[in-house]
Order: sequence, then structure tokens, then C-alpha cells
Amino acid sequence: MRPADDKDMLLHYLNMARDALLWKLVGVSEYDVRRPLTPTGTNLLGLVKHLAIVELGYFGDTFGRPHDEQLPWDGRDEEPNEDMFASAAESRDEIIALYRRANAHADATIEALSLDDTGTVPWWPDDVNPVTLHWIIVHMIAETNRHAGHADILREQLDGAIGHRAGVDNLPDVDADWWSTYFHRLEQVAREAAESVPDHDG
Repeated sequence: MRPADDKDMLLHYLNMARDALLWKLVGVSEYDVRRPLTPTGTNLLGLVKHLAIVELGYFGDTFGRPHDEQLPWDGRDEEPNEDMFASAAESRDEIIALYRRANAHADATIEALSLDDTGTVPWWPDDVNPVTLHWIIVHMIAETNRHAGHADILREQLDGAIGHRAGVDNLPDVDADWWSTYFHRLEQVAREAAESVPDHDG
């Protein structure tokens, strides 16, 4: 369905990114949904927890619309990266529910304000503030899509599951043999290029 106006368009794309992220958790074991899959600890459930807390901040604190959530570190100093993983005491259902409540809080802010209404992001420098609601929605679309992309790669590493979102894989209609041939072709191309072109520093 075609969005009715600019705000609906922005919310449509934000919701697509939210749904794509959560879809990557479907069918994943309790261990695999939590375990670190990069040297910096990136994990599927941690991405959802992080984005829940980010939405609460950007659509709550920024616009003076406090939320009622009690975060794990309330009353003490937050440890580095604490928002990027779920503790053993935090269930998958609890983290997903937190994310959905954060979404609802964000959506209420989006509904209540106009795109030109302004707020202040407390953790951004003074020369960037104030910000508009329009800016924050665009920022959140970018942030959510970035982490949904992380989830794409993590899930493919875990069990080979691929696709953009439920019912839309956005990939060529080919079989596993084609992908294997394609993979080895790219490996060969990379080796040939490495032999013929000097390494770059960055």
C-alpha cells in the first residue's frame, strides 16, 4: 500500500527494517541467538536489545517523552557494551517484548509530533543540536537497517539462512550448486586480483 504522506513513508521504512531484524531470530536456537559471532561479540539477540534501548533514547529523551522501562543498569553505572548482549537472566521473549514496547513508544512520539518539531539528543554535541523529528526518524531507519544487515550476515554464518525479510528473499532464483560455484568463482577472482595488484593500505 502506498504511504499517505511523508511521515507514513518514513514509518513504513522503519517498520520494514524492524521486522527484517526480528525475522532473523526466527528458528534460531537459544545458544545461537546469543553467542558472539565476531571478535567484538556481535550477536543476534544483542542487536535487538541495543536497538530497543536506542529507540527509547532517540524518541524518548530527545523529545522530552520519558518511557516507563526499567533498564538493567538503572541505579548503577552501565558497563561497556552492556546493551549489546542479553544476560542469561534475560529471555529472548523479554528482549523482543522490550523492543516492541520501544517501537510503540517511538511510534507514539512520531504520531504526536510534526516532522519539523525539535528536540535535543543528550549524547550528541551542542553544535549538532537541536534536531527535528524528521532527522531522528531518518537516523533510526539508517541505524536499524545497519544492524539488520549485521543480522543478515550472522544468520547466514549460523545456518545458511538468507533473505531480506519473510516472503521476500531479494536473491536470484538459483539452487545450492549455483551458489557454491559462484562462491568458488569469487574466490578465484580474489586470488587473481591479489596476484596482479599490490596491496593497499586502506
